[in-house]
Amino acid sequence: MVAEDRDRMSLALEEARAAAEHGDTPIGAAIYQGETLLAAAGNRREVDRDPTAHAELLVIREAARILGGWRLPGTTLYVTLEPCAMCAGAIVLARIPRVVFGASDPKAGAAGSVLDVLTEPALNHHPEVESGVMAEECGALLTEFFAGRR
Repeated sequence: MVAEDRDRMSLALEEARAAAEHGDTPIGAAIYQGETLLAAAGNRREVDRDPTAHAELLVIREAARILGGWRLPGTTLYVTLEPCAMCAGAIVLARIPRVVFGASDPKAGAAGSVLDVLTEPALNHHPEVESGVMAEECGALLTEFFAGRR
C-alpha cells in the first residue's frame, strides 16, 4: 500500500461518515484519473430512495459525465467496503483499471469474499485489485454504525 492510496481512502472515509449522518450505510468512494479527483460520494440509498445509489455507482456516473464517455481509462476507484455484485459489474463495464477497497464484505462482497466478479475469466475486463487499505478504520465505521441501530 502506498501513501497515496491511504490519502485517497481517507477521502472515501470522509464521504462514508457524511453518508452515516443522513442515515445511509457509511460507505464512501472516490475516483481519480491520475492525480485528478473526478468524483467522491457516499451512499445515498436512503436519501434518494434509490436501491442503486451506492457510492461506487455515484462516482462512476459522475466520472463518466466528466470524461464524456462510459469507459473510464486511467482511473482508480477507492471504496471503503468491498464492492457488491452490482457495483463490481459496473466497474467491469466502465473498464476501470484499478480498484482499491478497505474492508472485506463476507456477506455480499463481489471482489473475492462471496463472489469474484472482478477476476471472472468469462468477463472481458479484469481490474487490478488492492484490498485491505485502511481496512480497520473502514470496518470500524460500519461496525459502529450498525451497533447504534440495534
